[in-house]
Amino acid sequence: MNKLKQRWGISSNFQLVVIFIVFAINGSLSARISSFCMAFLGLNKTNLPWLFYYLILIVLVMPLYPFLLIAVGFIFGQFPFFFVFSKKMLKSMGLGFIFKA
Repeated sequence: MNKLKQRWGISSNFQLVVIFIVFAINGSLSARISSFCMAFLGLNKTNLPWLFYYLILIVLVMPLYPFLLIAVGFIFGQFPFFFVFSKKMLKSMGLGFIFKA
């Protein structure tokens, strides 16, 4: 855990636990919102082949995840950490232009 704390630049175990909680909530929330969007569009496992269904679901989750991460991190008081983390994630996805001034 000390290596992870050092890598992320955090000092307390409490902050590490809060960050793990934010990741858990955000993963569940982004999956729930994406499946809701799929249902809203009328796309489900019965009218799509499983491969297309999951590909569309992943395409919905990937850009949604970093923005929700910032929002949930803000609610838990970890905005600075998750803002930097999300910027790195968006840059690796090729969407780094979103945060450029």
